[in-house]
Amino acid sequence: MIRFLALSILVFLIFLIVRSTLNAFVAGLRGASRPVPGRRAGTDELVKDPVCETYIPRRKAISRGSGSATRYFCSAACADRYAARS
Repeated sequence: MIRFLALSILVFLIFLIVRSTLNAFVAGLRGASRPVPGRRAGTDELVKDPVCETYIPRRKAISRGSGSATRYFCSAACADRYAARS
């Protein structure tokens, strides 16, 4: 009787693992992704630094200007070089 109970629990656990793996695989094929808790949409948009032409996440970039004329820089040195050039 104990063997039957242990075997039943083992089969059930294997079933749960296989089901969750298949669900994750199918979701990956469909392109579905889970949102990361605590992150807002659009915060990881990449922006291009006009001086050194590197791409950095907008949330880490240094912004200068306002409105549609906002420029994003990877460092204060690049922002200063852009200001001196303009």
